Amino acid sequence: MTMRILLLTIAWTSIAFGVVGVFLPLVPTTPFLLLSAAIFARVSPTFESWLVDHPALGPSVRAWRDRRAINQSAKISAVVAMTCSLCVLVWLDPGPLPLAIVAAVLSACAAFVITRPSA
Repeated sequence: MTMRILLLTIAWTSIAFGVVGVFLPLVPTTPFLLLSAAIFARVSPTFESWLVDHPALGPSVRAWRDRRAINQSAKISAVVAMTCSLCVLVWLDPGPLPLAIVAAVLSACAAFVITRPSA
């Protein structure tokens, strides 16, 4: 029972972050909603149905589940956020090795996002 409560807390917190992401351009929405949907699928089919059928939050979850697709505007926001993050890191000048590692990880993430079908 304690694990279920912990997972539900994580899922609802993730939804809260996702909703914040709807209004703040640098906070991602879809990954948080996908995390919530995955948790709800395991611990609460009722909440999962609510999320998947939600008129504002559900379409991105359904697009990912059905076609592994990401909305075009979400793709653009994600890549812009990654680029801005890298620029801030360059400005902070952590040194060549940390910069190279972060650049490689962000490049791989951006490539993944860009190559998904558009919803």
